Amino acid sequence: MENSAGHSPSPSYPVSAAGNALRVVRLLHELDELRVMDVSERLGVARSTAHRVLAMLVFEEFAVQDRHKVYRPGPALQAIRGSQAPPPPDLITLAHPHLQRLADAVRETTHLMVLEGNGARFLDGVEGPQALRVSYRTGTLLPAHVTSGGKAMLAALPVDRLRALYPNGLPGDLGRAPGEFERLMNGLVTVRRHGYAINLQESERGVHAVGACVRDRTGTAVAAVAVAAPSVRCTRASLAELSRPLLAAAQDIGQGL
Repeated sequence: MENSAGHSPSPSYPVSAAGNALRVVRLLHELDELRVMDVSERLGVARSTAHRVLAMLVFEEFAVQDRHKVYRPGPALQAIRGSQAPPPPDLITLAHPHLQRLADAVRETTHLMVLEGNGARFLDGVEGPQALRVSYRTGTLLPAHVTSGGKAMLAALPVDRLRALYPNGLPGDLGRAPGEFERLMNGLVTVRRHGYAINLQESERGVHAVGACVRDRTGTAVAAVAVAAPSVRCTRASLAELSRPLLAAAQDIGQGL
């Protein structure tokens, strides 16, 4: 039987958990993205309850969570919709296994970063296994021109965009020296030629690093991967050797984008 509104009557037995999950699946189908707060408000439940429902949907592959903590339709929901194509991969999720393999192979710390203005934002990292190692910097924003990955990404930009990023020269004490911006520009020519950039204690005393761009299938630089090591163990020549597995990892990540 139906009620006066034309809908099937509510079941006489408690199905609140299942009902909440189904409502969230329907919301994902209609809206394509949800946050915990959205589910809490729409279902009228506590955020902890909303989080549990979403976590269950992730486990059952009806939802996936990106690095911004936004939930989107997962493979199971995509299949029900009639599309077998998975959602676009999240950069961190896609890159992390490659960062782990690279760290295991070179036994040093690996980083993933993106360009944010004229800064390099560290998104993810895997520490090397050795007792003396560089810590990962996830969440940190550093001037791009003092990091290896930042330099690699700057080198991928057109000259006019580079100049627009530094209307008053380089930031910080280094930028107050005359001609430093032009020296950076000259250094980026070398980065383009080699395909990777190095950092010799520029971002932190006692740390050397080498970085390379991650390019998507159109050739656009979207991120950078870097290997960082204590300078007492990693010479300038060592950075050139590290560039080979680094470039391979950056290419593997890019192929998945």
